[in-house]
Amino acid sequence: MSNLKGLAKDTAIYGLSSIVGRFLNYLLVPLYTHVISAASGGYGVVTNIYAYTALILVLLTFGMETTFFRFANKEEENPDTVFSTTMGMVCTLSVLFLAAVFLFIDPIAEAMGYADHHSYIQMMAVCVTLDAIQAIPFSLLRYRKRPIKFAALKLFFIIVNIGLNLLYFVVLGKTDVFYVFSLNLACTALITFFFIPELLSVRWTFDRNLLRRMFKYSWPILVLGIAGVLNQTLDKMLFPWAYTHTGLHTVAEAKVQLGIYGACVKVAMIMAMITQAFRYAYEPIVFSKAKDKDSKEYYAVAMKFFIIFTLFAFLCVMGYIDILKHIIRDDYYGGLDTIPIVMAAEIMMGIYFNLSFWYKLVDKTIWGAWFSFAGCAVLVAVNVLFVPQYGYMACAWGGFAGYATAMVLSYIVGQRLNPIQYDLRGILRYTFLTLVLFLVMQYLPQSWPVWLRLILNTILIFLFLLEVVHRDLPLHSLPVIGKKFKKKEHEMPQAAEKEK
Repeated sequence: MSNLKGLAKDTAIYGLSSIVGRFLNYLLVPLYTHVISAASGGYGVVTNIYAYTALILVLLTFGMETTFFRFANKEEENPDTVFSTTMGMVCTLSVLFLAAVFLFIDPIAEAMGYADHHSYIQMMAVCVTLDAIQAIPFSLLRYRKRPIKFAALKLFFIIVNIGLNLLYFVVLGKTDVFYVFSLNLACTALITFFFIPELLSVRWTFDRNLLRRMFKYSWPILVLGIAGVLNQTLDKMLFPWAYTHTGLHTVAEAKVQLGIYGACVKVAMIMAMITQAFRYAYEPIVFSKAKDKDSKEYYAVAMKFFIIFTLFAFLCVMGYIDILKHIIRDDYYGGLDTIPIVMAAEIMMGIYFNLSFWYKLVDKTIWGAWFSFAGCAVLVAVNVLFVPQYGYMACAWGGFAGYATAMVLSYIVGQRLNPIQYDLRGILRYTFLTLVLFLVMQYLPQSWPVWLRLILNTILIFLFLLEVVHRDLPLHSLPVIGKKFKKKEHEMPQAAEKEK
């Protein structure tokens, strides 16, 4: 129980920084979509390039975040040595990558379709290099259980980034996407200086033998990470080609459509926030608790509450979509139908992440690579076959199908090799209830006033919460309320005695 409370506390801190940070970051979406119209295709450029950086970041970190936790928690290893060896490898890879980009910028920019905009590629290469290097000190903060500094740095980056964007795009009236990338780079560089205390607190030792053992553990995680990030971003990288290769559409049309899809996906990213927050808190606890007798029961309970919380978030987003849609400009509204699909895919990604610990704990990470690549193959097939006809809707369904494939495969194999008794009946009950409530929301007449639909959707969300309280969150377990509830339970027998 104490571990669950610790998980809840850390998830709240990481989640608050992630959710508040993403919410603040949402301020950039209406800003960008206001100054960059859908018809210009500029936001499609931003979406496309950021998709590439996500893949490169996974390559440069090389699965070392998870590997760091695994080895730092081994009794026979020195955490400082693990950290410094990890940093040495990631820094070396990052510097080599950056040098390669600047040496071969001409063919790279031409292949990506930005032959006239080398600076876009160069700026994002420096930015992703710094992100990769910072990932390991951020992991050290999590290992040392310092969520406050972790959250503060994440929020500081976003606040400074928003401030600079408002200055350039609103006050100075800039409209070029060049400033989207340059301001991101400036803020990322600034954050690096705040890790100086952590870097100075470590006894730096590079252990080649340790690196070989870490590499053996991490390379399957790298493959897993590549497949995972491809499931998230490959549709945005593939879209310009898939949409145009049949000759039915132009490159300009592809950028417009990708911009609309990318803007609407931002609205659905609350699921990514929740999954990320849960991961930051959950991953260190899983490895430290692996030897406990009740570890499997703990994993099962954590899985159930993760699903309950994400389903609740799904209903909240869809219930208040009439408000949330104003995050983007109205000429992007054509892509709103992708939001529930993308959110459902993100829920399955979160479940897949929870399921992934069985092979990480037994050092069989290659299984994760196979599952993720199977999901990625499904995503690619859906995009190639259906994007030319159905556009970005095929991207949304491709992600849904890809994550569903990886999730199901991981569950089936995991239950054979390392079975965990998940409460499938309870999980399916909540999933079915969510589906029913969502369909009711969807079929409320659009002719009704917005305020009326919002009230009815709020009632539906409240029904979901009542089911949670009734089945899995009794009142006596809640803070503050629980104390009063227990007090009343204690006072009732005493009152009955006095009456007698």
